[in-house]
Amino acid sequence: MPDLLVSLYNDRLSDLESKTRSVDIIIRPVLAPEMQLVVGWVGENFSQNWASEVSVAITRQPATCLLAVVDGKLVGFACYDATARGFFGPTGVHIDSRGKGIGAALLSASLHAMKSAGYAYAIIGDAGPIDFYADAVGAIPIAAPDKGIYEGMLRAKRH
Repeated sequence: MPDLLVSLYNDRLSDLESKTRSVDIIIRPVLAPEMQLVVGWVGENFSQNWASEVSVAITRQPATCLLAVVDGKLVGFACYDATARGFFGPTGVHIDSRGKGIGAALLSASLHAMKSAGYAYAIIGDAGPIDFYADAVGAIPIAAPDKGIYEGMLRAKRH
């Protein structure tokens, strides 16, 4: 899967924020005391590789991992600046909570946080749902002959 590039100064980012305001969730940064719980949840529901990236994002000051919480229950997460500066991801929504706009809300909140931190562009590394990112925020593939930063990475089994 290619890496994607997103301008943080395009109208689609504002449009996405408007669309996701009605999603009934709380999105907030992870607190340090929640680290083990969140890392374990990501490892159980997604992969150990992603859990490692989440661990790094949580330990940044300020934390660069956001949570989606519904009725006091963790339903999703999104990170940025985990594997590399300027990178968005990993991100995931629990299988029981998909299709409700939670992933889009996490994407919007993360990209706005990156913009507030001074980034003009974000890279979505090894992007999975390319069409989703293209439609949501105008992401475009980065022309590169190889896999980029993830080339040759050891990968744990995905759940």
